[in-house]
Amino acid sequence: MKKWLYLVLAFLLLAATVTGCAQETPVATEAPTESSTVAQEETPAATDDAEGEAGDVKTYTILTVRNNSIRPTDFFEEEGAIMRQLEEGAGINIEWDIRVLSDWNDQKALFLAAGNLPDAFLGNTCISASDFADNKSYFVDLTDYITEENMPNFWAAMEKEPTLRSMCTSRDGRIYSLPKILPLRPEVCGDGTYINTAFLEALNMDMPTNIEELSEYLIAVGTQDPDGDGDPSNTYGITNCAGSVMGSDCRHILSCYGTMISREGNYMGLNSEGVPVFVPAEENFKEAVKWMKYLWDNGAVDPEYFTQDSSASTSKAQREGGSQVGLVFGWTADGQVGLNVGDFTCLEAIEGYDGTHYVEAASNYLDISDREFLITTACDDPLALLRYADQFYTDLVTLQTYYGSIPDQIQDNGDGTYTVLAPSDGSSLDASAWSNSLRDFGPKFMDPEFYDNVILPSDQGDGIKLAEDAINGKYVTNDRNCGLPVLQYTDEELERIGAIRTDLTSYAEQMYANWVTGVSDIDADWEGYIQQLNAMGLEEYVQIHRDAYAAFTGA
Repeated sequence: MKKWLYLVLAFLLLAATVTGCAQETPVATEAPTESSTVAQEETPAATDDAEGEAGDVKTYTILTVRNNSIRPTDFFEEEGAIMRQLEEGAGINIEWDIRVLSDWNDQKALFLAAGNLPDAFLGNTCISASDFADNKSYFVDLTDYITEENMPNFWAAMEKEPTLRSMCTSRDGRIYSLPKILPLRPEVCGDGTYINTAFLEALNMDMPTNIEELSEYLIAVGTQDPDGDGDPSNTYGITNCAGSVMGSDCRHILSCYGTMISREGNYMGLNSEGVPVFVPAEENFKEAVKWMKYLWDNGAVDPEYFTQDSSASTSKAQREGGSQVGLVFGWTADGQVGLNVGDFTCLEAIEGYDGTHYVEAASNYLDISDREFLITTACDDPLALLRYADQFYTDLVTLQTYYGSIPDQIQDNGDGTYTVLAPSDGSSLDASAWSNSLRDFGPKFMDPEFYDNVILPSDQGDGIKLAEDAINGKYVTNDRNCGLPVLQYTDEELERIGAIRTDLTSYAEQMYANWVTGVSDIDADWEGYIQQLNAMGLEEYVQIHRDAYAAFTGA
């Protein structure tokens, strides 16, 4: 047995020696000069390795997450397209590990526990703030690497827009990830409200301007026969699908009561004094729920509002021959009602309960984020990957990682302007951008002075969204419309948020459904409801967010 053991050990030692000899020692490439940075802005060029021999290039593994399985991934490897150009510009190869969000959420805990890490993660859906806090030892502290010499493009972007630096700087003053600011974004950055003008006309009603008029319209849609098919039961003022109904309602139908919450799913918002609050514990939320109960009782709300899946609610909004729904909410109308888009128009924000016109303007959450590029301790040359990532912080690269590559999705007009092309297959520009680029994810920055050089189709996606600012952009000045930004928390705060949040939000969501559908009465329940929230840690939860918000604002 001892002889066999020695033979096995000797074989393993020999294999390890051969493997070690086969590995190359990584050599950092030279920092780009000012002239090379300008050249990258045009088109990143391939570089030779440290010994001057082209083709012998180091490979790094980067994990990224796509929102769903139907979105193409071939643009990552397409010859001549921007993602390959960026590899060549940095003189590296990238092996992409591409996951689907729904699967990744199930796999992530085991993946991180196993410690079999990629060299980097790209896109903030890969690693959440709590994931990072729980696994901080896996990630490289980038603070000392980020210099003007090592990352000239990112450095210049931070000089131009200091929010980039504050966004990625943790409460201990260190930088562990790279951020993004999305380009060409509207003032009303969030879901718009779209009203069925065909129903308005059939009902002989004017565009609603306040809560009372909106109530009258929604009830009429739900109880009369605005589609003219003789069946008054198959049209709905509003519809929704099971899941976080309360979350979407707070940002949508209930927002005229000042219930606008953060998109982070924490149910936090700002009250009329600009102080962070847990919205479902506020008096204005209570009044909003009473109004929603009134709509439910009077036939304005789809009876399957709390029970149907998303395919059922979508089929009602996108029914062939005409939508069954009177009011929808989304980034643009076409994404919600499909071919029925001609019957819908953007509704000017109605006068809310306190005289304020509420719109969602969550640019401080949707447009700006950290954790867009994290380097792990598995990477033996972080500087090489940072120089790769630095290329993302230029105008033309950001344009292409947002809409697709030149010349296939973007036309270079030869005069310093660039036209984003509508897809030739008849699909939407929004679908094309998500299919041919990273779109919202990954490091990004475009100088606002460059915006005028980009020409968008006026009848597609972002072109429509920007045009709609003429309707509701004037209301963005109210801080409550902007909500809470992405905040930085200490590790201890994140641990406490994780321990408290699920109980609070689940309980509030269940009570909301009960109150709207009449299972119980909000006036009778309210005092006990608040006591239960406090027993679950509400006061501590709110204080943590107030402290983080104070750190963000410098208050």
